[in-house]
Formats: sequence, structure tokens, C-alpha cells
Amino acid sequence: QVQLVESGGGLVQPGGSLRLSCVASGSIFSILALGWYRQAPGKQRELVAAITRGGLTNYADSVKGRFTISRDNAKNTLYLQMNSLKPEDTAVYYCNARKVSVEYWGQGTQVTVSS
Repeated sequence: QVQLVESGGGLVQPGGSLRLSCVASGSIFSILALGWYRQAPGKQRELVAAITRGGLTNYADSVKGRFTISRDNAKNTLYLQMNSLKPEDTAVYYCNARKVSVEYWGQGTQVTVSS
């Protein structure tokens, strides 16, 4: 089992920045990839950014150049630095950990971009 706990969400004005954190605990040794997903009201959950165990990253086109995913292995923590935030970035953001045949989700953290 893997436990994921997100933090760092909140209310921010358009153009502002936030940094999300996700602390992983439990059986983390066989995690293949970590990622951030988001789900806006009435929409499907979508991938925002992901990073593999080897350090390869990929981003949704809508966040390229604005968001950066990173991790601190010593702290078992995944980050999502979000800059130049837009109202359409408003969503619940979820941390995800993927193994060979199973994946785990955090409880989510709300990000609201509004003036």
C-alpha cells in the first residue's frame, strides 16, 4: 500500500503561483511513476504532469511552460510548481503513484484561480 497526502492548494489570482506537495509513504520502493492529475467540475480527470522513476517528465499541452513537476527522493515528496495560473486551471488536483499493476491516489487539494 502507498499513502499519498497532498497540500498546497488554495485561492490565487490569475497570473499568480502555487506549489503543490505530495508526501508518499508505505511501499514506495516499486513505484514506477508519479503524477499530478486534476478534475474540474463536470469534467473528466486529466493528467497534468508526470515523472518516471528515471526522471523523465511529460506535461499536458495546456500547462507546458507554466508548470514544473519535480521530486525530492530524500523527503519522498512530489511537487508541482504552478506559475502564470489561469482561471481554467481551477480544479481539484490529485497526486498519483503508479506501480506495475496498481495505482494509488491522494485525497486531492483544491486550486481556485479567481480575481
